[in-house]
Amino acid sequence: MTDKIIVIDCLGADEGPEMVVSSISKALAELPSLSFALVGPKDLIESKLKELGSDMSRVEIVDANETITNFENPMTGIMTKPQASLVQAMKLVGSSDKYIGMITAGNSGAILVGSVRFLMNEQRTRPCMAAILPNAKDAFTCIVDTGATIDVDSYQLHEFAKLGSDFMKKLYKIDSPKVGLLSNGAEKTKGNKLVKETYPILEADTSLNFVGNIEGNKSLSGDCDVLVCDGFAGNQVLKNTEGMAKNLITDIVKYSKKNNRPEFMEVVQYLMSKYDISSLGGAFVLGARKTIVKARGNSNEKTFVNLSRMLLNYHEGISIYNK
Repeated sequence: MTDKIIVIDCLGADEGPEMVVSSISKALAELPSLSFALVGPKDLIESKLKELGSDMSRVEIVDANETITNFENPMTGIMTKPQASLVQAMKLVGSSDKYIGMITAGNSGAILVGSVRFLMNEQRTRPCMAAILPNAKDAFTCIVDTGATIDVDSYQLHEFAKLGSDFMKKLYKIDSPKVGLLSNGAEKTKGNKLVKETYPILEADTSLNFVGNIEGNKSLSGDCDVLVCDGFAGNQVLKNTEGMAKNLITDIVKYSKKNNRPEFMEVVQYLMSKYDISSLGGAFVLGARKTIVKARGNSNEKTFVNLSRMLLNYHEGISIYNK
């Protein structure tokens, strides 16, 4: 085993544990400085890894056959299913410094509850989820929160802003990330009660490079490096952006075929590369003692390999910014 181990929750992905194990087999080949602790059905994991000719000396397996589904109450699932793969993985990643982080495609609510229960930091920060999306300035914007906490107060949004700013400093080597507050207008007086209460708090914090309110149509303009919002609004920004990108790409493909314009496919390839969800990965849980990455349920092998590389780079303080 190497001294850098990523814990993988093998249950929770739509394509099943076989896909997750296959992706880790590829990660073992591409990332020689990493080892993995796989939490899931032991017999299945062992047979699949051996079938693929994986380096078993860099794999630890923890047997777990139970999962917390997306239809269960997150708190109930964490409390009543101590043998679930997500619970076992969280306990494992927090048990030793050799485990540098964890990747799971499991229940988002259960991930947040588990982070509070098993991985609370010394400051007792409420964890949140941050997603990274490409912006119009050929860089990236961190949206925080993206669905972990729907109902928040101004104090929590202030914490999210600080977590997101620190995250972008480390991940992309931005000295003073620009922090924006999602609102329905750019003016200081715009916004709902929560936004209006949060604005002066962010403005007064000299440790933040607060640039004011950001409207929805400017959320990925590059005017801010960190976009702060509650989980409901953040999830809408995330899902709407992904949906619009998919629709635009599909429409260009249809137009190209209908009008016999194959040269347009070069544009399609560029857009698919820039907005490739598999490359962008998942959401980072910020505020926990260990780095946790929430992969999407529809993740594929490429996703888990890319997330493993991203988590390793983040742990080692290597910027992953690529134009």
